[in-house]
Amino acid sequence: MKTKVAVLFGGRSVEHEVSVITGIQAFSALDRNKYDPIVVYISKANRFYTGEVLEHIENYRNLGECLANATQVLPVPTANGVDLIRYPAKLFGNNVVASFEVAIPAVHGTNVEDGTLMGMLEMLNIPYTGCDVTSAALGMDKFLMKSVLRDAGVPVLDAMAFSGKVYAQGSEKVLGRLEEAIGYPMIVKPVNLGSSVGIARADNRDKLAAALDDAFGYAPRVLVEQAVTPLREINCSVLGDSDGARASACEEPVSCDEILSYRDKYLSGGSKSGNKSGGMADLKRRCPADIPDELTAKVQSLAVKTFRALGCSGVARIDFLNNPETGELWVNEINTTPGSLSFYLWEATDLPFNKLLDEMIALAFKRQRSRDALQFSFDTNLLSTVSLGGAKGAKGGKL
Repeated sequence: MKTKVAVLFGGRSVEHEVSVITGIQAFSALDRNKYDPIVVYISKANRFYTGEVLEHIENYRNLGECLANATQVLPVPTANGVDLIRYPAKLFGNNVVASFEVAIPAVHGTNVEDGTLMGMLEMLNIPYTGCDVTSAALGMDKFLMKSVLRDAGVPVLDAMAFSGKVYAQGSEKVLGRLEEAIGYPMIVKPVNLGSSVGIARADNRDKLAAALDDAFGYAPRVLVEQAVTPLREINCSVLGDSDGARASACEEPVSCDEILSYRDKYLSGGSKSGNKSGGMADLKRRCPADIPDELTAKVQSLAVKTFRALGCSGVARIDFLNNPETGELWVNEINTTPGSLSFYLWEATDLPFNKLLDEMIALAFKRQRSRDALQFSFDTNLLSTVSLGGAKGAKGGKL
């Protein structure tokens, strides 16, 4: 019997459109001999939709018409998985539109990839691929990620992070502290975004102030670190869980500027996403990266160490910064749900996309079996003895 798989994508995120590309790529790559896949699109208003019209990337060019031909649904847990119930429900007839036994979150950015969607899936008690709530949240917060990795002995750049409120109350003081502690050139980035959104390089105070103003438009907290000069970027994917993980081939992205931008990543290649092209798959890159074997081995080793230190599962991509003159190497960030699920890095490692998804799904069921073995209730008759002193909701009621 085939396994029913839901591919979830979209959400209230500035990386919404990138997520659509990743989701449809994954949906298209699933082996139809093993799985009955469905798509679940999450709108920017956090409404859930399903239907065949959502399976084709070209239909998203007119989103209003696309959703008019889709079915809005609500996920409801059942004994065998999750049912998608028509919303609003019909007065008569069956309102179960579809069902699934395992989910593939193909989501990027805040409000979804940061553990939010994973928390919902755990509430539904459904197996899902990729990182859990904790590792997803850690991976999204670049400052907390650095703290965990530093404690694990993984090299990261020093950085400062502060809120928009602190900056608004004393912008000149903050600028002075950054100049003294970090120095130019600096990299400014929202603390919890990906896809290079809101990231800028600052070589002087005017550019630094402009970069901070822009970054605070995307996140309440901003991270600032020293720019690596000269810079070479190297990426590597990791697949597995706490019991075992392995690294993919390395890639060296080719940017149009000193910072790999959103345009470099997603707009330069045309983003044809009917099957496997589009999204991160269209990024200009050298794969395998043209780097010494010793550096390749170091990147792969640190990628696995990073993956394990953050408690990741499924597939992730770790991005590195390298100074080619000194040989220094730092972890820049981890993408807990990488663009295009990094299938192109695994194909370069002789693992086809459909087989990558097979392994991710197997890991999802493995984690769910471990969760099912835990105890989530305590056998007690506590509520039979509770008294609130005759005042419902009153403060200070005694148990």
